[in-house]
Amino acid sequence: MVIGLMKQETALKLLKAGENVFLTGSAGAGKTYTLNQYINYLKARKVTVAITASTGIAATHMNGMTIHTWAGIGIKDAISEDELKRLKERKYLKEHLENAQVLIIDEISMLHAKQLNLVNKVLKFFKESDEAFGGIQVIVAGDFFQLPPVGRNDERNRDKFCFMSEAWVEAKFRVCYLTEQHRQGNDYLNDILNAIRSQSISQEHKQALINTRDQDIGDTFTRLYTHNMDVDTINFKHLNEIENDGRQFDAQCDGNDKLIDTLKSSVRAPENLTLKKNAKVMFVKNNFDMGYINGSLGEVIGFEEDDEYGCLPKVKLTDDTTLLVEPETWSVDNDAGKTIASFSQIPLRLAWAITIHKSQGMTLEAAEINLSHTFENGQGYVALSRLKSLDGLRLLGFNEQALELDSLAIKADRRFQELSDEAETHYQEIDLTPQHKAFIRHCGGTLNEVEIERNEKKIAKTGGKTNYAAATLDETKALFVDGYEIQDIAVERGLTPATIINHLGRLHKEQGLDISVASPGEEVVEQVRKIYKRLMKRKDSNHFNDDGSIKLRPIVDLTSPKLGYDQVRLALLFVK
Repeated sequence: MVIGLMKQETALKLLKAGENVFLTGSAGAGKTYTLNQYINYLKARKVTVAITASTGIAATHMNGMTIHTWAGIGIKDAISEDELKRLKERKYLKEHLENAQVLIIDEISMLHAKQLNLVNKVLKFFKESDEAFGGIQVIVAGDFFQLPPVGRNDERNRDKFCFMSEAWVEAKFRVCYLTEQHRQGNDYLNDILNAIRSQSISQEHKQALINTRDQDIGDTFTRLYTHNMDVDTINFKHLNEIENDGRQFDAQCDGNDKLIDTLKSSVRAPENLTLKKNAKVMFVKNNFDMGYINGSLGEVIGFEEDDEYGCLPKVKLTDDTTLLVEPETWSVDNDAGKTIASFSQIPLRLAWAITIHKSQGMTLEAAEINLSHTFENGQGYVALSRLKSLDGLRLLGFNEQALELDSLAIKADRRFQELSDEAETHYQEIDLTPQHKAFIRHCGGTLNEVEIERNEKKIAKTGGKTNYAAATLDETKALFVDGYEIQDIAVERGLTPATIINHLGRLHKEQGLDISVASPGEEVVEQVRKIYKRLMKRKDSNHFNDDGSIKLRPIVDLTSPKLGYDQVRLALLFVK
């Protein structure tokens, strides 16, 4: 099949004209690069753009958040009028939904059709408009040859793919099918992937894959498997081979039993987690504050005793960052926002091996892959397209289904190619500059050349990246200034109250934010102040952390009546 479809410059031309766009193409075709070009173009012109993705790991590639969090839909399949009204009462959500002029959703293939319909419904409600997605520009990016979204067991793929949704039809997406290769370069792996995409795989392609079976891919690689059982067997085998003592971390569950069971089945952190020094691990939750994301890989380099949690693992990430990992909480809230079930656990799982499903969105230097037991069309394509080149692949085996794709995805892809080809032919010679300016004006952006140039310089300086630490502080600040209490900010942001208290301390110190309204009361502050001063005089090393700060446990132990850790943490912000 000849793919001569769309250049990045034509795609950018259509994006700038304010068209709703579906940006697609094979792995490494430059989808993310094109999106980043457009995001920087909008930012330089002061147009508010919401950057989201269907999964946490994909969202961080784009410096964004998940679409579920952004739109306030969580894991819902449906949303009532009453629930929509309650969403509008959440000030931060109201603000960013009403301000957004452009919405980007990356890795669209992994978003369920029902959830795209929900995003459409939420935006119509917030924007008070019957137009698709409330009349804002929507750009979806991805590749439907990736695995389909997770759905109910009885659902067919045509019920799950979001190009089959009412919202997709309403949006009238202009298809931009990119073909320039950036990830695999001219490596033969790219030819194999394109042959799988066009279902024209030859014996020569198969032989090239078979030849990697005994290939030396170095010592640092990830193993990808189709089944959880294989992954668990390999992970436990490797853990047992480590002679160091193991530390067990048990999840703390609270609330409604049935909801706890639901949390246990949906959370990727195991209920009982055993770790050892030198264990390979993967993070299973986003925490931009701490510097890890869902999918970050690392190695346990030791354990530290902790006042609050007893013992915590210390993990070295692949970029050499070292983190002390505290438990995270996953929860289910009722309509009033009260937590009715929670699951708290160290957000790690063993990672000598991971499933192909969990590898989506990753780029791997080297991987050992076994596709002998492939049970779903597209699994082989997803696994192979994680790699940069054939040199990094060791393929232990594959069955016939491994190189097959979903028949509906194949039909849809052929149609996407035709539509993209038509658009490329029609628009490549047309000057859309007037439409570009009209769209910026419509969004309330600036066309002042001096201002645009100044903004472009700022963006170039930061590499176009959001500073997560600053962005997350600003989100906490916005909610605090709006009158939210610490517990509510924590729920709204999916963080712990302790993290929010730390944010307030930094905001007070770095930005002079008045946090007096958050004071736990003069009596509590005075009690903590006296204990703090007494402990400081003693200079007992057991009372201090390595950085010279005082530990919380000795203060908590000396309070009467007994105060909680968060109360003490908060009171310390007011101790002079």
